Amino acid sequence: MCGRFSLATDQEILQEEFNFRLDDEMYERYNIAPSQNILVVGSNRKERIGVYMKWGLIPPWAKDAKIGYKMINARAETIDEKSSFKKPFLSQRCLILSDGFFEWKKDGTKKEPIRFVMKNRKPFAMAGLWEKWNDGGKPLFSCTIITTTANEITEDVHDRMPVILPKQCQDLWLDRDYHDIHSLKSFLVPYHSNAMERFTVSSSVNSPKNDTAECLEPLNSL
Repeated sequence: MCGRFSLATDQEILQEEFNFRLDDEMYERYNIAPSQNILVVGSNRKERIGVYMKWGLIPPWAKDAKIGYKMINARAETIDEKSSFKKPFLSQRCLILSDGFFEWKKDGTKKEPIRFVMKNRKPFAMAGLWEKWNDGGKPLFSCTIITTTANEITEDVHDRMPVILPKQCQDLWLDRDYHDIHSLKSFLVPYHSNAMERFTVSSSVNSPKNDTAECLEPLNSL
């Protein structure tokens, strides 16, 4: 599962790393939660475009936007089978940018928040899908993060992790005319654990209301 992450990296660094145009104003986020608007990078076949979308995919056939609360993640193993994800998997793929994600490790009756980042502290791209839903004629764009099995650095905390796409896979992932399901699914694997590290963080991250830099500060490495 991926239910909380951050994106506090400077906009210029993000645009240099992922080569996208952003017309909206970007703001730093330290504790991003489901149902909030998140930065998504897609392609219009000519260039990469950054836009903000609601986190929690709402299928076109949905009668109520609340279904998005159940669609914050899509399992890689069945992504080409589930009715909600089958169509966007073919032509509405996106990158969801992040510089770290959080999971909670059980310690007796307590849950300890842990932040996972790249060792080089660079931002990374999580594999995502987007969809368009009409609410009385007004379009609402939403998205979901694809998850896969855990790698060695995350497995004792949670059995799922977000799919992190290496740079060499990102162009094909964003190519709306590329429909090779076998090839696309081969991207949806656990990221190299030796490129990542983790550390405990303040319990302030437990509440989405706390969206401050304190949420990112390490207490100790694990």
